Amino acid sequence: MAEAQHTIQEMKPEHKTGPSGEWEPKIIGFLCNWCSYAGADLCGVSRYQYPTNIRSVRVMCSTRISPHLVLDIFGAGADGVLLGGCHLNDCHYISGNFYTEKRVRLMKRLLEDAGVEPQRLRLEWVSASEGEKFSKVVTEFTEQVKKLGPSRVKRDDVLKTKVAAADDASETFRLRALVGKELNLESKGNVYNNKLDQTELEKLIDQATKEEFERALILELSKTKPRSVKELGQIMNVPTDKVLRHIVALRQNNLLAMEHSEGFTPTYKTIEIGGEQ
Repeated sequence: MAEAQHTIQEMKPEHKTGPSGEWEPKIIGFLCNWCSYAGADLCGVSRYQYPTNIRSVRVMCSTRISPHLVLDIFGAGADGVLLGGCHLNDCHYISGNFYTEKRVRLMKRLLEDAGVEPQRLRLEWVSASEGEKFSKVVTEFTEQVKKLGPSRVKRDDVLKTKVAAADDASETFRLRALVGKELNLESKGNVYNNKLDQTELEKLIDQATKEEFERALILELSKTKPRSVKELGQIMNVPTDKVLRHIVALRQNNLLAMEHSEGFTPTYKTIEIGGEQ
């Protein structure tokens, strides 16, 4: 994903306005090689018009786009991200776009937990013959992002910390395993050949997503200074007993250390991997 990382670097300058003086959003588009990217090509050849706000990155399959990459892009200040893939059951890699659907749901949940509008992320199926549809999708999405306004991530330190926590949460083994196995658990079942109900499975993943986000946020907040349970609860707006349970889990995994402090209130500091506490 070197091209995507280069695009992120290009997005560092502040938001600019168009010729009319109106604010123009910065949108990154990930388009699958076999359908959506070809649809974008057809759009250009057919002279269909669409806003130039989108910067397209070609990928072999929409499922190559990880939650980590999308959240990293939002952390860099993108105003919107568009994912384009083949229609369901038409994927060049058979079931790739079904996995993409599951990942996008996780991405939107993490964005919502972090305080970023999930409407800034959009998934669309565009075939190689749908140049006109590509034009309409980009136009509609650009207008939608304009209504939401500029991303506040780079201007709001609290929001930036939350997005970083969401990014870290998306990389945890627990969430990667759950989302990676979700499709098979619904269609084929578990090791006992019991298929899991989609609604119940989504509730389970939502709960795990919330827990992993809160734990990642504790680690982000405790990087700069030791924090007490009460302080973390106030910042996160989470009950202290729940914060304490998260801290116990983080300490069991050697991710958080107790700091020796004056008085009777213990504080906790993130253990930097490969570095000092």
